[in-house]
Amino acid sequence: MDYFIVIAVAGFATGITTLLFGFGGGFVVVPFVYHFVNATGIGAGHGMRVAVATSTAVMILNAGYATYTNWRRGYLHSEILAPLLLPIGVGALLGAGLADLLGDSLLRILFSLYLAGTLLDALLRKGFLGKPEPRRIRPVTRWAGGPLIGTIATLLGVGGSVMTVPLLRRHGYDMKYCVSAANPLSMPVAIVGTVMYAWLGQDQSLGTEYLGYVNTRVLGVLVIAGIAGMLFAKHCIPAINDRLHARAYLLLLLLMLIVSVWP
Repeated sequence: MDYFIVIAVAGFATGITTLLFGFGGGFVVVPFVYHFVNATGIGAGHGMRVAVATSTAVMILNAGYATYTNWRRGYLHSEILAPLLLPIGVGALLGAGLADLLGDSLLRILFSLYLAGTLLDALLRKGFLGKPEPRRIRPVTRWAGGPLIGTIATLLGVGGSVMTVPLLRRHGYDMKYCVSAANPLSMPVAIVGTVMYAWLGQDQSLGTEYLGYVNTRVLGVLVIAGIAGMLFAKHCIPAINDRLHARAYLLLLLLMLIVSVWP
């Protein structure tokens, strides 16, 4: 029961980060579910796959609700979403297939390296903390970057927000529009990834509470807690200015990196 309390707290935090930062679940959920699986012995030997698959399933609801909320606020713009939705979906198919081929420990290492690289890139390269003038997303960025985002996001169960937000930020958009766009752009990853993980893990015989690699009991706790977190963020957390928003985004990345490398 203590483990499920921790998972519920992680789910509540996920709901908050979904609305504030566009993180549909992965950065908060993956480390905690990984440690939960290893500690309880459920799905032993597949801890990282279970964490990634369950995180991807959570994103369907979280990102979907956040997309609706941000649409009502007028924060979604077609010129941001249209160029990237299809390429990200194509990459999601490849990422789910690769995840079943890679070892569990390698997935965890890749997740930590991914976090560290993204954090360093945002800190050292211009265009994140201080946004440039707005510019359109070029076709080369769309068809080279989009599939790459979809592949990595599905492979690691992170929804792509950590790549789409910096990408859109460097194209001159305010943080509120960047994080709002990250949620619908995570939907192809969430849907394709969940279907693929449910199918790829069907022969593992992990137990009755599993749908492929997705732990449905953990998923239920995360969904309920996530809804509570999103409602809390929507009604209780005031709007923050653009520069502070960008700094808080990077701080969250740092916290998730610490959790992911914790023994």
